[in-house]
This record gives sequence, structure tokens and C-alpha cells, in this order.
Amino acid sequence: MNGVALRSALAGLVLATWAAQTWGQEPPAKASRPPNIVYFIIDELGYYELSCMGHPEHRTPHIDQLAAEGVRMTQCLAGGPVCAPTRCALLTGKHAGHMTIRANGGFDPLREGEVTLGTVFQRAGYATGGFGKWGNGARGTSGVPEKHGFDIFFGYYDQVHAHTFFPKYLIRNSQEVPLPGNTGDPQQGQTFSQYLIFEESCQFIRQNKDRPFFAYLCWTPPHGRWGIPEDDPSWQLYKDKPWSRDARIYAAMVHLVDRQVGQIRQLLRELGLQEQTIIVLSGDNGAARYFPDAQHPDGIFSPNVDPRTGVRFRGFKGELYEGGLRVPYLVYWPGKIAGGRVSDHLCYFPDVMPTLCELTGVACPTDIDGLSFAPVLLGEAVAGRKQPQHEYLYWEHRNQVAIRQGPWKAILPAQGAAWELYHLDHDISETRNLAQEHPDVLARLQALAQAARTPPQSGEIYDRALVEKDRNYFEGQTTGKAKAGKKNKAKAAAP
Repeated sequence: MNGVALRSALAGLVLATWAAQTWGQEPPAKASRPPNIVYFIIDELGYYELSCMGHPEHRTPHIDQLAAEGVRMTQCLAGGPVCAPTRCALLTGKHAGHMTIRANGGFDPLREGEVTLGTVFQRAGYATGGFGKWGNGARGTSGVPEKHGFDIFFGYYDQVHAHTFFPKYLIRNSQEVPLPGNTGDPQQGQTFSQYLIFEESCQFIRQNKDRPFFAYLCWTPPHGRWGIPEDDPSWQLYKDKPWSRDARIYAAMVHLVDRQVGQIRQLLRELGLQEQTIIVLSGDNGAARYFPDAQHPDGIFSPNVDPRTGVRFRGFKGELYEGGLRVPYLVYWPGKIAGGRVSDHLCYFPDVMPTLCELTGVACPTDIDGLSFAPVLLGEAVAGRKQPQHEYLYWEHRNQVAIRQGPWKAILPAQGAAWELYHLDHDISETRNLAQEHPDVLARLQALAQAARTPPQSGEIYDRALVEKDRNYFEGQTTGKAKAGKKNKAKAAAP
């Protein structure tokens, strides 16, 4: 039996068993197939960068509506403080001490045969598609998405390639798709990549409307080197703001993403799939400190500062303080998950795989670190069990380590630095280091951190030239990063 036939047979099996697995002997009347999943992961969207969180500049009415109709998780933390590791945690269900990709190389690959969210849903008969930024294995490596459960992936494999919205080409299942009129200039061109990625996202949903599907919408805005078409309606809202051009484009991109989230939701309604689809929306890691100035030391949009109270999360992207890990996180499933709620349940990206598997009745790998938070979403009575709690949550990044147990969080902020200890229930801004006052707590967390880590195992690179091709999108540029790089090369070559 070939792969397509096998997946079709599995789909039939899933359809026959899903309702009984999930709901018992008397499933809801309309439970004719497993639910679809639309998972939005929005690159660098900050915790407070939604208008429903009180942000004074960003306009996100469609995401606000999703938050109002679903569950907003206040303590769902990223799997890492930068792009590649946090995606690895999300996709594999493993924390930073066990997962393959622990650094932000951009092309670092998953290992051959490593199971991802795509794998578990593909095996269960789902159509699986990813659209946007992969970041877990460049072309020419063992980590390409089509080897890890995705029927189709369209967008950027290498995350450095994803820094431009006007690339010469995008990638579909490791093959280049030329983008007309783009010269390689990262900030302007004829073909805006997000328009194509959005259209492919919609096309995948339309094509698979009659079967269960997993749509992984890992969109790149608002992260990157900023450029947007002059006639884009979101740009028209912000083009005259008294900010730098990059800041105006950034704000427009937040609105663009919101606009397209609304269009995806409308498409689901038009196809009659709204009640059959679980929607999740989150950031990927903590916000970046973009566009700081004297009046805005946390960045002009202050993404880690509560606009209503002024309370801030310490740190930003790249750090293991709360500002590097806190992300917006919304879950919506009408008729199954009671909406209009806010949950303070403590969880993080390794928990996503078991949660989605439990909600859909799909078999979940056992060699993961995540714990399903389905009882929080469905209610413990419906789930049939109490919500489990983590013994600890673990992160590492470069020379930083962080571990959390309940309200206690211990951080090693740099190699050679002293460990710090914070009680987040009393000090969410991580300003009062309690290491000397509670050495017993710190020692306990340090021991857990040491036990949580195993040596990393790397994936394989098969074609270095192909890897480098996608990374070197600045080739031929005369501005910005490329210009500085050429200048440095020229100095190095000078006698």
C-alpha cells in the first residue's frame, strides 16, 4: 500500500473511532469527523500588542474577537526565547533540555525520523500543510518539513531567508518558486511574499474541506526587514504616523496579520467548518525591543509593558526572563470549548502536542515532555480527569538556563554569572532576587535543571551549497546588513 492509500485508510479508521475515543459512547450529533486544526503562530507578536490588551496604537479587531470568543491563556510560555528553538519545542513536544534544535542557527535541522505535530496528524489521516517560516531544517538537510509529516510546506525553510518579504523565490516542498519582479532587495519588490503565503493557506483549507486537516500557519509578519506594498490597506492606516518608516510598517504588519486572520475565519464560516475547527493563535517567542527612544525605552510599542498598569515583563527576545518567554495564546472551538474565559494555567509550548492530540483523539508520542492542558480547555468533567501540573518547566539558550516550579523561577542569565531566584506571584517583573534569602529553593531548582538536560543530538546536512543559497539572500545588496558585510569582507581582504 502506498503512502497516500495508507493515509486514506487511516483517515477512515480515525473517522470511525474518534468520537468514541473523545466523547465516549454518545458523541455530539454532528461529530462526524475529527476536528480540523488551524494553528496561527505569529512571528514576534508581543504579549501586549493586541488592542484587546489595551494597546493604544495596534488595531487587532479580529484577534480581539477570537480572544473574546475563546480562551486566553495568560501563562502559556514559549518553548524558547528565539525563533528556531521555540518552533522545535512546539513541533516536537520536547523542552529545551531534550529537543534537537537549541540555538538560532536558522538552518539547523531536525533529525531523520523525528516526530512532529505534522507527523502525528499525517499518520492519523489528516491533510497537513505548513505556510510561512519553518526554521527547523533548511533545504539539503534532514529537517525539511516534507520529511516530518507535512504533505506541503510553502514559504521559507531557512529563517534568515525569512527576514525579507520580497525574496527572489519561496520554497514549496524543497523546490524554488520564483517571485516575479523581486530583485533580492529585502524591503521592496513587485511580489510581496505574505500575500502568496496567505493565498496558499486559504487554498489548502479549500482543497481539504471534506477531510480533517492540520493547517500550520507560521506567518512571518511582523518580524523581518520591514517592507510592505504602498497600496496595502493596512499601510494606509499607519503611513502618516509620526514614527520611523520601519515602525510604521511594523504596525501595519500587525494589522495585516489581524486582517488575514479575520479572512481565514470567514473562509471557515463560508465552508461550513467553523464548528469543526480548533483555532489556536500565539506569538512564537517574547517580543523584541523594537524602535526604542528616549520616550519609549521599551520600544515605541512597548510590547512587554501592560498599557493599563505600566507593569512590565523583564527582558525581551533572546532572554529567559519573562519578557523573552511570554506570548499571547488563544484557543477557540465553538460548542466544545466554553469561550469568553481567561485561564492562568501555567503551560508552555511542549504542551501543545499532547493537548491537540487529546482534543482530536489522535495518538500522541510518549517520549515527550509536554502535558496536555485539555482539561483546562474542555473542563475536567468533560475531559474525565483533573488537570495535571508540571513538576517543573525548563529552558536553555546559549549560556542561559531557566527553570520554573510553580511561582518560583531560577535563572542563570549568563555564563559565569550567579544564579538568580524570583517568586513570580509577588514579582512578575523579576526585580527582587531572592537567591540569598531562599538558598534551599534555589538548590532544589538547580538540581532539577541539571537533571533536565541531555546532550544535544544534531540533524544532518547533506548539501551545504543548497543550505547557503537560501541563507545568502542579501547577495548583491548595497544597503543595510549586506553593505556592512561587504565592507567587513573588503577590510579583511585588504593588505
